[in-house]
Amino acid sequence: MGLSSNRVEDLSGHACNETIVTISTTTTTTELQISSNPPFEVHRVCLPPHKTTLQKLRQRLLEVFFPDDPLHKFKNQTWLMKLVLGLQFFFPVFEWGPQYNLKLLRADIISGLTIASLAIPQGISYAKLANLPPIVGLYSSFVPPLIYSVLGSSKHLAVGPVSIASLVMGTMLSEAVSYTEEPVLYLQLAFTATLFAGLFQASLGFFRLGFIIDFLSKATLVGFMAGAAVIVSLQQLKGLLGIVHFTSQMQIIPVLSSVFQHKDEWSWQTIVMGVCFLAFLLTTRQISTRNPKLFWLSAASPLASVILSTLVVALLKSNAHGIQTIGHLQKGLNPPSLNMLYLSGPYLPLAIKTGIVSGILALTEGIAVGRTFAALRNYQIDGNKEMMAIGLMNMAGSCSSCYVTTGSFSRSAVNYNAGAQTVFSNIIMATAVLITLLFLMPLFYYTPIVILAAIIITAVIGLIDYQAAFRLWKVDKLDFLACLCSFFGVLFISVPLGLAIAVGVSVFKILLHVTRPNTSVLGNIPGTQVYQNLSRYRTAVRIPSFLILAVEAPIYFANSTYLKERILRWIREEEEWIVSNKETAIKCVIIDMTAVSSIDSSGIDTICELRKTLNKRSLKLVLANPVGNVMEKLHQSSTLEAFGLNGIYLTVSEAVADISSLWKSEPESNI
Repeated sequence: MGLSSNRVEDLSGHACNETIVTISTTTTTTELQISSNPPFEVHRVCLPPHKTTLQKLRQRLLEVFFPDDPLHKFKNQTWLMKLVLGLQFFFPVFEWGPQYNLKLLRADIISGLTIASLAIPQGISYAKLANLPPIVGLYSSFVPPLIYSVLGSSKHLAVGPVSIASLVMGTMLSEAVSYTEEPVLYLQLAFTATLFAGLFQASLGFFRLGFIIDFLSKATLVGFMAGAAVIVSLQQLKGLLGIVHFTSQMQIIPVLSSVFQHKDEWSWQTIVMGVCFLAFLLTTRQISTRNPKLFWLSAASPLASVILSTLVVALLKSNAHGIQTIGHLQKGLNPPSLNMLYLSGPYLPLAIKTGIVSGILALTEGIAVGRTFAALRNYQIDGNKEMMAIGLMNMAGSCSSCYVTTGSFSRSAVNYNAGAQTVFSNIIMATAVLITLLFLMPLFYYTPIVILAAIIITAVIGLIDYQAAFRLWKVDKLDFLACLCSFFGVLFISVPLGLAIAVGVSVFKILLHVTRPNTSVLGNIPGTQVYQNLSRYRTAVRIPSFLILAVEAPIYFANSTYLKERILRWIREEEEWIVSNKETAIKCVIIDMTAVSSIDSSGIDTICELRKTLNKRSLKLVLANPVGNVMEKLHQSSTLEAFGLNGIYLTVSEAVADISSLWKSEPESNI
């Protein structure tokens, strides 16, 4: 196939000789408002090197699924070294283990014991939030951290139950099964949902599909977590007020209605204790937030509150009838729960759906937390490997009486501030939980439920990030709308539907950007060869006889019709401006293709149709700086031949200079 211009070079067999012709622009400097740099060079527009379809497919798949090239360490290595690297790749413990020493151990012991003081009361509290027995929260703080310490790559991620996943699981399962009337079935569904959460998470990592969780945008999560925090806090009014009969619904109106409908159940002893300890927890949290060196205050305060409140109730048990307590907790290690998995029956779809939704949220939080602290310490974590680690951790947990776990932001922040050096701090934490399970469970008999409610409120109140919402309003109104939809959807509809609405708004935003891309009119900045948006740069000026447009998106079937209509509208508006200002008529339309990263057959057809339409109006269409992928498709579709000798240029400035010189050298009637 022949090429349309001697400035278009095929690179399939040889290098591109870029300079083709030299043009002096000194005679047109004043008229065109372009740079007067002597002799101006017009460069060839090169086609990309030839590749077969299989080569293109391979490159595309590598870019989609392996953008970080995870196997680059294996190149040019011996088989023995590849075996060692393989073990380190799948089991990061073999990477940091050989270099472990007493100095690192000392730091990890301190941080591990510190996060254990936070993990034990939070584990019990979050299990109650998921409507599970408190002991399950402790089980979930023992086995999963051990699994993650072998498979995980984050040095600071502290693993265990988290509030959002607990809330979602409790909400979705309680809609179909009562945890008070059918506790065994509820527990079976919780373990089964954890299994499917782990399967889903591990599958995403194994098949390199981690980009799917990116649909949960920052704006969506800000609104969702704030709404969930409000709902969780209101739900804890049951414990803070001592209410026995309380609604299982999670919407704001039923929750508030239930609070005031059961005023006769309010317990003044519970309220006094709850308010005092809640004030204590919030105060220590505020002190630690303002002075990070005092992080141990907020880390130790939950356990201190549990110990102190338990002592108070135990000493005043004869006078504390209105204060509900946890009661008996079974001692011992996690019992196996493989036989409790609910793998057939009418509730299996519910377990699968709950597992996928809670698994996505847990994965999103865990990956985000891991990347945050990795960035602070200047190391990288592999997102897909983390997904596999978290997924396998939950799969193992489902068989050992655990529910969905992931990396907790609050515990990870404490772990980081306490000086954790490796993931071994999770093993220290799990050891502390193990000692608690084996020997200390009877001590929780008199622990008041109100203290668990206070701990949960203190933990989730930090999820309300009003500053982030304000930034969204200032930066992107559509993101702010997604945030509001997520927030109010969780409050007034339900947790999963609120999340679905927010994701829908985010997807709509993506579609809006794809189907309605930005276009703009460019002008020359005097004294340079730079062309920028006329509405942004007041110094930019129009070039007489030219209309220069920029398209800032790929040209696909979804936006091709819109772009054609929008370009024709730009031309009409420019002609109206020319008439009103008595300027020179348009003779050439240049489309700057710099930001057009790709094009499909519909986009090519649109360009051809636009060229024909403009030809009928005696207007020349020129393309400037098409990228390699676009050039290749224009060449293969024979579109380049239709554009002729002067239809493709490397830059806008070269197009303006070359075409202007042609107009100067040829009679106007022949143009």
